[in-house]
Amino acid sequence: MTERDEYWMQRAIDEARKAEAIREVPIGAVVVKDDELIASAYNLRETTQNAVTHAELLAIEKACEAVGSWRLEGTTLYVTLEPCPMCSGAILLSRVDRVVYGARDPKAGCAGSLMNLLEDERFNHRCEVVPGVLGEACGQMLTDFFRGLREEKKRKKSQLKDPD
Repeated sequence: MTERDEYWMQRAIDEARKAEAIREVPIGAVVVKDDELIASAYNLRETTQNAVTHAELLAIEKACEAVGSWRLEGTTLYVTLEPCPMCSGAILLSRVDRVVYGARDPKAGCAGSLMNLLEDERFNHRCEVVPGVLGEACGQMLTDFFRGLREEKKRKKSQLKDPD
């Protein structure tokens, strides 16, 4: 982990805040090549009601457009939450060289938590994985978001029981 990793992860956190502002799960991603931002995105799954509109996939799509190729060699993907199986597959298939993530995902993480697809020697491409960069801040953002959702559900439920 370097200072540049922390800088770019902060940019991914900025993207996650955009998701949070529209009541999406606050996950953000940026793609960097030669220390320049080439793509950024945040989760839109609730907005689009489309299971594939994860921050990583949207950022990869924009990065491919930016470089004019499906091959993202020489890039680093920064994401606030450990990639899921779907995103890990896209990362491998797009040839991203390096993945830096913030918070671990014990329920769906495929960059070390449940399994490590990104460094699996059976694939013809592997990524360097750097876990835990600004992990506490990334994890806290998710914890706060889901706590807020639970509290809101509780409030609504109690209002239904006692409308006064």
